[in-house]
Amino acid sequence: MYPLEGTGPLGPLLPEHMSEFVVGIVLFFIVFLVIWKIVVPRFETMYAERADEIRGGIERAEEAQAQAEAALAKYNARLAAADDEAAEIRDAAKATGAAIEAEARTKAEQEAARIVHSARVQVDAERAAAVDELRKDVGLMATTLAGRILGETLDDDARVIRTVDAFIASLDEETAKK
Repeated sequence: MYPLEGTGPLGPLLPEHMSEFVVGIVLFFIVFLVIWKIVVPRFETMYAERADEIRGGIERAEEAQAQAEAALAKYNARLAAADDEAAEIRDAAKATGAAIEAEARTKAEQEAARIVHSARVQVDAERAAAVDELRKDVGLMATTLAGRILGETLDDDARVIRTVDAFIASLDEETAKK
């Protein structure tokens, strides 16, 4: 009667016997209830845990990012403070160097002035000694020469000293004019 076996009057989806239909519906509801009461709650729990993990991960990532930004700001502040401190140290070193240089320059100038003064005093002393010795030598030679020219000895020391002093004074005047 029907060209395909197992096909009922209403098509291949409807069973031939109503008992098969009822058993199918009862089994469908049993499977539906098992899935609804056991499987679905487990999936819901798993989805909720996963959503919590994702939310927690996002929150931890945001917290870590906020900490990183705070650490960066703290690092930048420390770096700026270190730059300021380094500039202060450089300025202090420059000032100290300038003070040391000025002090050394002052000491060197004082030492140079002392050396020049000492040299002048020594030169003046040596000059005075040389002039005194020269006066004695020139006086002795002059009196000896005058004695030879005159043919007599000149024994008057006061007169000899006056003559020598006058001669040296005239030499000093000539030297001063040049």
